[in-house]
Order: sequence, then C-alpha cells, then structure tokens
Amino acid sequence: MKTTISQVHQFVGQDIKIGVWLANKRSSGKIQFLQLRDGTGFIQGVIVKKAVSEAAWEAAQQLTQESSFYVYGTVQADDRAPSGFELTVNDIEVIHIAEDYPITPKEHGTEFLMDNRHLWLRSSRQNAILRIRNEIIKATYEFFNNEAFVKIDPPILTGSSAEGTTDLFHTQYFDQDAYLSQSGQLYMEAAAMAFGKVFSFGPTFRAEKSKTRRHLIEFWMIEPEMAFMDHEESLQVQERYVSYVVQSVLDNCKQELQTLDRDVTKLGQVTAPFPRITYDDAVQLLLEKGFDDIEWGEDFGAPHETAIAESFDKPVFITNYPKDIKAFYMKPHPDNDDVVLCADLIAPEGYGEIIGGSERIDDLELMKQRYDEHQLTDPAYEWYLQLRQYGSVPHSGFGLGLERTVAWICGIEHVRETIPFPRLLNRLYP
Repeated sequence: MKTTISQVHQFVGQDIKIGVWLANKRSSGKIQFLQLRDGTGFIQGVIVKKAVSEAAWEAAQQLTQESSFYVYGTVQADDRAPSGFELTVNDIEVIHIAEDYPITPKEHGTEFLMDNRHLWLRSSRQNAILRIRNEIIKATYEFFNNEAFVKIDPPILTGSSAEGTTDLFHTQYFDQDAYLSQSGQLYMEAAAMAFGKVFSFGPTFRAEKSKTRRHLIEFWMIEPEMAFMDHEESLQVQERYVSYVVQSVLDNCKQELQTLDRDVTKLGQVTAPFPRITYDDAVQLLLEKGFDDIEWGEDFGAPHETAIAESFDKPVFITNYPKDIKAFYMKPHPDNDDVVLCADLIAPEGYGEIIGGSERIDDLELMKQRYDEHQLTDPAYEWYLQLRQYGSVPHSGFGLGLERTVAWICGIEHVRETIPFPRLLNRLYP
C-alpha cells in the first residue's frame, strides 16, 4: 500500500510504501536508524541487517543526507516517537543519492541558512512553521466564509498610495506611474459598498529601509471591510477572528507546536473578548513603567508595545490614537476631534501590532477636507472620494499581517522564518 507519513496511523501492523528523503541517519552496528521525511511529516525507519536482504542493507548504507528513495516497511505504534509511530524497514529502492548536502546537523549562521533557504525549508523546524502558517490561512478562509464574507481580490499594481505614504515601490505602467500595492484597503471599501462584507488576502509591499525583526519588504495581509458596521462591531469581529485562528492551530498543529517547543498554555488564554485601553491610558501606563520619553501625540515603538502587552495575558486593543499619526480616512471620535475611531491589536509576549483597523470616514464633506489637509490632489484618488458621494454608509475594516501573526503563534523571534522566501532590505535571493 502506497501512502504518506501523515497517514501511517491508518496502517499499524501493515506493510506500506512511501517516497521519502533521508533527513539524517545513525548506525549501531547491525541496526541503522533512518530519519525519514516526505513533505507530510517525519518518521524514524529502523532497518536490521539480519531481517533484510543484503541488497537492502547495502542500499541503506549508501544513503546520504537528502537522498531520495522508496522505503518499504511495516508500521509500528511507538509511544516514544514524536509522531507515535515507527517504521520497520523491509526494503529500499534508491531514486537519487545526494552528494555534499550543504546544510548539515551542525550549527549554521543565519546568513548561510538564508542563502540556502530553498534547502533550509526541508528542516523539521521550518516545516513546522510553514505548516502552522498554512493552518492560519486555512482558518482565515473558514472564519470569513462562515461569517458570510465575500473574498475580493484587489489589484497589486495601483496608481496611488493607500495611506499617503512615500514608502512605495515605483514602476512604469506604460506611459504613467504605478506602484506596488501597500494595502488593498481602499479597493476593499469599494467592494464592501457592493457586497456588504468582504475580505482580501494577498501580498503587499513596503519600501521601508527597516531591518527590525518585525519587518519584511514583501508580506501578506488579510483585509476585511464591512458596510453598516461601526468601530465597536469591528473590534468584535477582530477578536473572534484571532481567537478562531489560534484555536485552529492548537487543535490541528499539536505536533508542529511541539517541534517548536511552543508554550501552548499562553496560546490557550487567547479567547474573546480581549482587553481594551485607550491611547491616553497607554501613554499613562508607559509613564508609570518608566518610559519618560513618551509624549502624547507620538506613535508607539516596539519597546512601548511590548511594555503595554506585559500588563495583559491576552492580545490587547489600543484605541483612539491621535488623528495626526493615523491615516487620512479614519473617522474622528464623536467626543474628541483630536483622536480617531481606530485600534491596534497588540499581541502578547513582545510580538507587537498584528492588526490595525478603524471606522472609515463616511461623510463626503469631511473626506474632502481630509483630501485638502493631506494634499491628495492626484486624480487617482477621485474614485475613492466617490464612494462617499453615491450611497455612503458607516463602514469599518482592518488589516492583519500574516507573518507577524505566524511569528507570535509559533513563538519565533524573527519574521524571516514565517514566509517561504523572505524579501528583506538586503535580500532578494533565493
């Protein structure tokens, strides 16, 4: 029976065939222990010299790290094994013998591993991280489909900036300027006026010359927009969504979390509702914690977000930021025109902001005023203004950064491991 490592639990005591690569090998005289992987998981294969043919034994001996072959064996239950199963090898059919595989079990530097990212992906750690990423993506689609959202795909090439920033990748679009999208939000607002509740999931690009552990040049965003929904209702969607994603990983990625030595007790606390503090309260909290340099009206940096998060055992919303440090389209607070109806969701354990969202301005005259204040005279913004001219309604939305969320849930330090082929300030290869 031909199967995969992830399905061996169905064949205990039976003979199977799996196409595998050799992750590692050790020998104890007349027994060889083969660490096997097939893309779906990892399992140990044990081959005993006296129990197999001479050809099978010799084939096992010639195997090198990352050699490919078909392994024939009997599935055994084994509580000591990480997967709960082991394979008694009966025969081996070699496909390819790998020579001088560069990534060995010894320690390697980060730059070396990044240069060999196309091979590093094969390791058990990277496999676990990217499987959790896949689970988060799957859970995202499940959540928004269950909540009757429609997936809409915004363009990647745009004629303007979503937030008025200059950190854009410029390109020439025939005879006019164009930019790689930094957010699909403006287009999702248009889609929400047509479909009610929508979400996008796709790549975005920021030309920020940043080298922090939280930043990538190319990253993926989940961006829902919701018509007839106010700021408070949007916060409730956000906390339900994040809770759903975390629970899905806890339910379906137990082995991957174990591979990463992730403390799942902290993830188990991530259930809606989440605590909320205002920007004013956050500034006061930071002052009490000794951040004497923070002043009202300044944005928070990574140390500030970490200090705020330490006061909570769940993700925390920071609401009502000053309008001068937020995007032009955010709706003013009805009781204080100096702040806007927005929130950043800060992950626990020092992982910083994973969601930014707000209620959007729906008043045409106020949006015209914001256009003047931000000098948005480019005709490329005209269509966005028209959304307030033809059937405007209260509406809200948010964006979740996938890679930061993966880093937090996996408990890893740097976002470069959360995406298959990261694009960093100094890295476009492989």
